Amino acid sequence: MTGRRRVAVAVAEPAPSPAPDRPTCCPAFHEAVELVGKRWTGAIVAVLLEGGTMRFSEIAQAVPQLSDRLLSERMKELEARGVVERRVIHGTPARVEYELTEMGRDLAPAVGALTTWGRRWLA
Repeated sequence: MTGRRRVAVAVAEPAPSPAPDRPTCCPAFHEAVELVGKRWTGAIVAVLLEGGTMRFSEIAQAVPQLSDRLLSERMKELEARGVVERRVIHGTPARVEYELTEMGRDLAPAVGALTTWGRRWLA
């Protein structure tokens, strides 16, 4: 042997494009539904749309049956995605407030439409 190695190269085939006459799911729509449609997240966003700036305990009281652990998890997710802003107000004791960002407030028409639909078809 001469010291040469053989290297195999795999070429990825592009994903087949869907037929032009068949509907496809928009990736942005899917991501939005997965984010806001996660258990309790829509309720949290709806409460913040109505209540404005709120403390953790106020959100917890406004969304019945939501555990503190799960609320904390959802708030961290919403903050990480830029939907909610968390502010610490220094003092004794320190306070933490949550408020929707512009991105979060832009959900108002969608939340309103879902509320209307739910009252019509599910209530």
